[in-house]
Amino acid sequence: MEVYSEIAQRIIKQQETIIGPVAIEQAMHVPNLDVDWDNKKVTVKADGAKVIDRLVGQYKRLFGNISVEVCREAAEPLMDKVPKEHMPKSLA
Repeated sequence: MEVYSEIAQRIIKQQETIIGPVAIEQAMHVPNLDVDWDNKKVTVKADGAKVIDRLVGQYKRLFGNISVEVCREAAEPLMDKVPKEHMPKSLA
């Protein structure tokens, strides 16, 4: 699950550069995602692919498809660490 936590952290960080503190607030609403942004620590506590899909979905609901592209770009450097059968659908 470590890789999913890294992906979530990269997504939140990239969203924060665009939309500011709203990115952290929205991430805190995602079930099974613990966000301690003061320490830049993000922990995925359940099925990593589903949690990432929920995180991406949270941003998409507010900011549309462009936010999904931002998420994909943020996660791209780590995607080779995710087995294809456990790939978040939102990042495929």
